[in-house]
Formats: sequence, structure tokens, C-alpha cells
Amino acid sequence: MRRLPWRRDCRGGSFMVKGCVLCAIIAASLGMLVRTMPDSMLRFRGVSKSFGRTKVLRGIDLDLPAGTCMGLVGLNGMGKTTLIKCMLDFCDLDAGTIDVHGIEHHRPEARACLVFLPERFMPPYFLTGREFLSLMLRLFGRRYEEERGRAIFAALDLQSTALDDPVRAYSKGTTQKLGLAACFLSERDLFVLDEPMSGLDPKARARTKDLVLKVKSEGRTLLLTSHSLVDIEEVCDCMTVLHEGILAYTGSPRELRERFGESSLERAYLKCIESHA
Repeated sequence: MRRLPWRRDCRGGSFMVKGCVLCAIIAASLGMLVRTMPDSMLRFRGVSKSFGRTKVLRGIDLDLPAGTCMGLVGLNGMGKTTLIKCMLDFCDLDAGTIDVHGIEHHRPEARACLVFLPERFMPPYFLTGREFLSLMLRLFGRRYEEERGRAIFAALDLQSTALDDPVRAYSKGTTQKLGLAACFLSERDLFVLDEPMSGLDPKARARTKDLVLKVKSEGRTLLLTSHSLVDIEEVCDCMTVLHEGILAYTGSPRELRERFGESSLERAYLKCIESHA
């Protein structure tokens, strides 16, 4: 049987040369792969949205780097939730584009990498806590594990007995914790949390922030909205101030305080929106 050339080379020094060439080809291919991967987990370009005559978003340009926790802040009605709804393809854009992990936002596969907790979270009232978590994890292609379910409930300061209770018996705070539990168990690459601390008592808020920091330390990306600038300063790498449909500021909380010469983030925020009035 005729031997292939690479077999003959194995007995001589030319094998090392061809091996080096092969390694170079692989390295070049990996380099191309790295270069083609998106630097941003989320990218908004020229995003505009109006409802009737009211312009809610006006040409928003924003990037959320992978592995970053960004806080989206603004007064009520300034477009924070609308921006998230546009990103999730819940409403059409008037103009602009949105990419999620390099994929156009309107394509279903763009949402495969993310988990979303809405501001008004209302799970099916007839399910128990365990049934809800099991259902959500099935949608994420994962299996519910009792030990992990009990562990995440404990981390959120919930009694494990709540797993057996129907959601209709939950308080607002317990309902919010259930939604957070489903998010943290999903282990998605991108967490989109709209007012995640809503309805939580001080202890639960502290526990939730610990979990957010843990998720961030694992290299995942988070976009969250909050009216609590203390929470934003504690957990976010950067913050974006949305005011009157435009980005009034994007950068770290520390840089915002320094820009307006304030020791308090709240006072710096107020000066920021006043400067864009």
C-alpha cells in the first residue's frame, strides 16, 4: 500500500516543519475567531422610538461590553423600560439597530443567551414555586435540581417550604425573589433585570446584590435598571443616565461624581440631568 507523504515525514525532520505549519494555521484560525467575536454583548446604534407624538428614545448609541455590569438610571418615563423592550423585540424600532452578542435583536437566536426579569413580574399563580422553577429551567434547556433550588432560595433569604407553596400565596417580595431565583439558576451569559430590587426588604436587597456580584465575577454580563443609586454604585462597573430620550451620561459612578464635583452620586446625578434640561 502506498504511504502518504506525511507518513514518510514522520521519520524525518520535515515532520516538525509541517507540524509547525499546522500549528500556525490553527493559531491563525483561532485568532480570526477571536477577532470576529463581538466586543460588546449589547450594541445599540441610532435607536429611536416614539409613541404617537411622544419621542421616547432619540438616536441612542450604547455599548455594553461582555463581562460588565451596567446600571441604567433615569426618572420615570425617560425610556429605560422602552429601551429594554426594544432590545427584546417586544416593540418595533422607528430607526436604528440593536445587536445582542453580535446577532440582530429581532432574530430569535439573539435571545438564546439571555434571561429577563421584568419590573412587574407576575408568574402563573396556580404553580408552586418548585413547579415554576422547573418550568423555567426546562425552557432554558436545563433540569431542575432540588439541592440547587433550595440553595438559591436560602441565598435569597427564602424558606425552602416556599417551594411547595402556590404562587398565589406569595407576598410581593417573595414573588420577586422567585423571579430572581429563576434568573440566577438559568446561568445565562446576559442578565437583563428591570428593577430587580423592587419589593425587597433590606436583608433581601443585600443578598441579591451579593448574587449579582457573584454572577459578575463569573464573567457574565448584566444590564439592570434601578432608582436606587446606592445599589448602582455598589454593584455596577458603569452607569448610563437616560434623560428626555437621550444618553445624558455613560461612564463609571465615580467619574460622574468627579465630573460634577460631588461626593454624593445622587447629587451628581441631579446636576447631570439638570444640565440636560
